[in-house]
Amino acid sequence: MTQRKSAPSRATPRRVRDATRYIAEADPDFTHIISISEPCTIGDRSRDDSTPYSALVTSVVSQQLSTSIARLMIQRVRELTGGDITAESMAELSIDDLRSAGLSGAKARTIMGLTHATIDGSIDLDDLAAHADEDHITNSLTKLWGIGPWTTHMFLIFHLGRLDVWPAGDLGVRKGWQVIHGGEGDPGPEALIDAAVHLQPYRSVAAWYCWRAWESVSGR
Repeated sequence: MTQRKSAPSRATPRRVRDATRYIAEADPDFTHIISISEPCTIGDRSRDDSTPYSALVTSVVSQQLSTSIARLMIQRVRELTGGDITAESMAELSIDDLRSAGLSGAKARTIMGLTHATIDGSIDLDDLAAHADEDHITNSLTKLWGIGPWTTHMFLIFHLGRLDVWPAGDLGVRKGWQVIHGGEGDPGPEALIDAAVHLQPYRSVAAWYCWRAWESVSGR
């Protein structure tokens, strides 16, 4: 039997600093947003005490929401679960309970599906999080109803600290790219994939600065 490779090491503040320098050298248009932003927080464990389950729940809640609204919704969900977002505490709730916190029916259904899959063992999130193959992680998670590439990208970047994830489907990343490079409109996911090849293997950090650039002009 072929042994599974161990997961790549998480991003660390030092590795992220190295990645930031690399991006500034590979694409000098990033220099300004890097200079006016706080240091990239990917890989900063002091800001992330989540479990794989709670990280996925917060990613689902955050879909298509501004940062401030997402934080409010996550806090409401946390209050419903008694403070800790666990599969066990979530299983005590209903879809209507989640709707009362402001979540859409689709998000509530997605969270409940993830909850039941976690409890009945259909998916082992701890094992999945330790997997080296990011495509395997994505393919496994997207088999669950309502979980798409965006959610898995957020999970890979912010919870697992993977450094070379490029969420080209995220509108904020695409808008931020245009702010950084002086473009207009929406370049579209496929064009953005091609445009960022030179930023490998640190596209997660580039995405983080694209979000900061978009926030700087949109106030989101």
